Amino acid sequence: MTSLVVIHEDPHLLVLDKPAGLLCVPGRGEDKQDCLSARAMQRWPDALVVHRLDMATSGLVLMARSPAMQRALGDAFAERRIRKCYEAIVDGLLPMHDGWSLIDAPLAADWPRRPLQKIDAEAGKPSQTRWRVKRQLPERNASHLWLEPLTGRSHQLRVHLLSIGHPILGDALYGGEQVRQRAPRLLLHASALEFVHPAEGQVCRFESPPAFA
Repeated sequence: MTSLVVIHEDPHLLVLDKPAGLLCVPGRGEDKQDCLSARAMQRWPDALVVHRLDMATSGLVLMARSPAMQRALGDAFAERRIRKCYEAIVDGLLPMHDGWSLIDAPLAADWPRRPLQKIDAEAGKPSQTRWRVKRQLPERNASHLWLEPLTGRSHQLRVHLLSIGHPILGDALYGGEQVRQRAPRLLLHASALEFVHPAEGQVCRFESPPAFA
């Protein structure tokens, strides 16, 4: 059986740790059928997708084990009742502060360059990301950030960080050549999920430290 990193398993839901470079769901073409959902269904035939991470992003993915749980978790994401935390290493030194900073910039599809997204003040959908510096990395001219997306737009974290002049290292879509070459992969990891378990009622928090920490 193809390997899976299981963070949590119960009769209602799963929390899996996706490696960078693996799709969450099948893509087009025979070479894109291996993915996290297919691997999960080999072990749990009832596994259902609730949300996704970009192929290049690693970290925690939540899956449901029934249509009712899929709806409940989907509603929780839509209503912002699931807290998602990420970590990233970005280009440049950002100042250390005790509090969080906010990027509030509407996002829309960049149609001539699909699947890229862009900031669009007129046609974009509201998009907000909180960020905070975990540590400065002066020897690398980089910063290790905590990130909390308040909305869930495609490529949101990548575009928002680019918009403030600090693209994520290793970003092959949005980083320039120098940024792409400074890391062997996109240095973005979904490190924590926190939510109230829809079936059991208790607050659940799951964590996964990034390999680049």
